[in-house]
Amino acid sequence: MKSAVRAWFEAQGFVEVETGCLQVSPGNETHLHAFKTERIGTDQKRRELYLHTSPEFAMKKLLAAGEEKIFNFAPVFRNREDGPLHANEFTMLEWYRVGAPYEQLWTDCTGILKIAADVTQQTEWSFRGKVCDVTKNYDWLTLDQAFFQFAEIPLHETITERGVDRDALARMAQAKNVRVADDDTWSDIFSRVLVQAIETNLGQSRPEILCQYPLHEAALARPHPDVPFVAERFELYVCGVELANGFGELNDAAEQRRRFETEMTDKQRIYGERYPIDEDFLAALALMPPASGCALGFDRLVMLATGAERVDQVIWTPMSISDTQETKA
Repeated sequence: MKSAVRAWFEAQGFVEVETGCLQVSPGNETHLHAFKTERIGTDQKRRELYLHTSPEFAMKKLLAAGEEKIFNFAPVFRNREDGPLHANEFTMLEWYRVGAPYEQLWTDCTGILKIAADVTQQTEWSFRGKVCDVTKNYDWLTLDQAFFQFAEIPLHETITERGVDRDALARMAQAKNVRVADDDTWSDIFSRVLVQAIETNLGQSRPEILCQYPLHEAALARPHPDVPFVAERFELYVCGVELANGFGELNDAAEQRRRFETEMTDKQRIYGERYPIDEDFLAALALMPPASGCALGFDRLVMLATGAERVDQVIWTPMSISDTQETKA
């Protein structure tokens, strides 16, 4: 499957890149958790480094340096993740197109689904009772539409020019029996509704794109030019499983810094830690041309395409339970 996807990208003029796993910053999103390590120089000086949670920072530096169409099968590392759809180490397929609209990536995603179906000769994929014919054209809906359709929550009413209305979203979520804690932020409640009421309904019958995320959840995506308060961000779903996350990429370094600092303040509040900001990345971002990029969980793709029930069934050397058990004193 990897060979077929690689050939598909190369036929379109993409260059395969291999970015380093050791980074100054592993990423600056509140709920992403990294593995920390230490570099020891020949002079015995020590410097903290991290295993990256995504090759995004490094690949955008390459765009700033002049690359225009690149892809990467990257080993990535995420702490505090375990379960049927998660692993501490997994493969991320990430690609970027300079000058392309982010809707082009929607077409890319469905093209990759069809490649996987061709390899396995399985066009109908199933997971936990949900079935999807990945050869069908994708459907799409906005976050606003999804919240109203599946949770009966008018999300747009909790978003204003000044920001977001946490209390309004909390009242709406509680009315639909979604648990809300006193210290939950708007983003916490948003994510809980998304997971509990919406995601499992997506990607049934045909692949589905969930798009136009609120700017408050933009991460590294640029604002949508035509729709106020939303970003050019989308996710791809098949059988209720999120497979890919894509952006029309933000290249405003000052705005990206502001978002990183906000995310790290939240991380400090919730988890008692924060990650450094990669200043070289922000410097490169100011030089990066308009581009769109997408990250796809390759192990999840293989899992669904082969009918496996867990990602560790398709990882070549999965970490065993005994490897992760803590040693008793």
